[in-house]
Amino acid sequence: MSRSKTDQGVTQVVKPATLEEADESGAIADTYGGRVHVEWDPTAAVTPLGQLPFFAEFLKQSGLFDAWVSDSPLRYVSPNAPPKRNVLGTALLGVLGGCRRYAHLTALRCDKVNPPLLGMTKMVSEDAVRRGLGSIAAASGEKWMGEHLLHCVRPLLSEPWILDVDTTVKPLYGHQEGAEVGYNPGKRGRPSHSLHTYLMANVRLVLEVEVRSGKQNGSRHSQEALWRLLEIGRSNWPSLIRGDSNWGSEPVMQRCEQEGLPYLLRLRQTANVKRALERALSDRDWTYAGHGWQGKEAKLRLIGWSRSRRVILLRRRLRGTVELADRPGKDGQLQLSLVEVGTDRQLWEYGALVTSLDAEIITLGQLYRDRGDCENAFDELKNQWGWGGFTTHDLARCQLMARIVALAYNWWALFGRLADPDRHHEAITSRPLMMHAIARRTEHAGRTTLTITSTHGDHAEARRAYRRIAAFFATLRSTAEQLSPLQRLYRILSEAMKKYLRGRQLRPPPPILSAA
Repeated sequence: MSRSKTDQGVTQVVKPATLEEADESGAIADTYGGRVHVEWDPTAAVTPLGQLPFFAEFLKQSGLFDAWVSDSPLRYVSPNAPPKRNVLGTALLGVLGGCRRYAHLTALRCDKVNPPLLGMTKMVSEDAVRRGLGSIAAASGEKWMGEHLLHCVRPLLSEPWILDVDTTVKPLYGHQEGAEVGYNPGKRGRPSHSLHTYLMANVRLVLEVEVRSGKQNGSRHSQEALWRLLEIGRSNWPSLIRGDSNWGSEPVMQRCEQEGLPYLLRLRQTANVKRALERALSDRDWTYAGHGWQGKEAKLRLIGWSRSRRVILLRRRLRGTVELADRPGKDGQLQLSLVEVGTDRQLWEYGALVTSLDAEIITLGQLYRDRGDCENAFDELKNQWGWGGFTTHDLARCQLMARIVALAYNWWALFGRLADPDRHHEAITSRPLMMHAIARRTEHAGRTTLTITSTHGDHAEARRAYRRIAAFFATLRSTAEQLSPLQRLYRILSEAMKKYLRGRQLRPPPPILSAA
């Protein structure tokens, strides 16, 4: 505090600016480009996710979001509790915005643009989302989310499709329920959860995901969920079930054979499989299996098998430098060394597949290699969406949030195909291009305008894509009053999956007429 005298000799007390007054009046930053006057406006209607209006229309026209919220078992007793639409909408916008922790939801609390687009009044706090999901019973949440995961892909199940099954590891860093040390090749000795995933191949859509403890990573722990998923009706069953060596076990194959479901599974290189490979190595009747692989057919009955099965032995010659991993040393690190393969020596990479199909070896080899596309989807869900986070102490909320992430992933994947039906765009490229942009909302004479400013280098491509989507929705709106939400969903999926369906239109089931 300082004093100053005026011309009349009156002493005035000058107070220093407080922190609150400095915030209100702004601040000055002395940069290389000169002094910049910075001001804050917490009341402005802006959002960092400015390109979501068309995604909101996608959810509205398809009826996906309304049905998901209305069917939710989330119920509050207190009159002061937030509406469940706000709670579920906050979780959805958080997942879409790239949040991986509940704490990250706070970064979206001041968004005043996108919540009204989804019929919400505001974004709620991270604690409100935690408490809301915690109030849902595990059985009710499983039934609710399982139904809506299937609802957005059910129209496509009448087409020929392949079911890819896999288990991915989610490392944990606290004292969560089910945090057990199991199979974890990336972080050995680290407790984890196991995410058992069922994916619709070719279109990369998740049908179901189940979160289990780290020790329950084997396929025997997935049997119940797998056959519960296949209660969708035999007419909607996949033409093939495909999995890695974790699934090449007797219980899986025996049940598939009993149910008449074809399978193509990888085998672990057990002692008997290695002996079969050694015997076949000297043979010369290996056939071309594509992409440098050679294949040979054999009939094997391994220990624990109830019958002999068709096994496809595969090998590929290695060239160049090979990295060898020795056993871990005292510090737990693998001892790595490099070996140069000379032209006079032959080193081979081996694999073995077991199948009930009678297709040619080259077809089976390519069919299994196509599974690599689904491995990319598992990696995308874990590292680019929220499967690696949203962890709570109880397993039920971890399970529920994993399914919400899968549902948001499905909805965004379908929406992205409206912009580009030819291929799937991963979130690491599609979200910055088609979602992240500064938008300012203004209202005048009853008209609401969003002015979008994108900093993306390919913003012109995003603008062209959204104009195509806007034109499709304009056509759909002209007939929307005559169509039910289910019929509109079929129209949207037909447009999004144009390449997969080869231009054919999906036909919705006829309406059920009530008895007079």
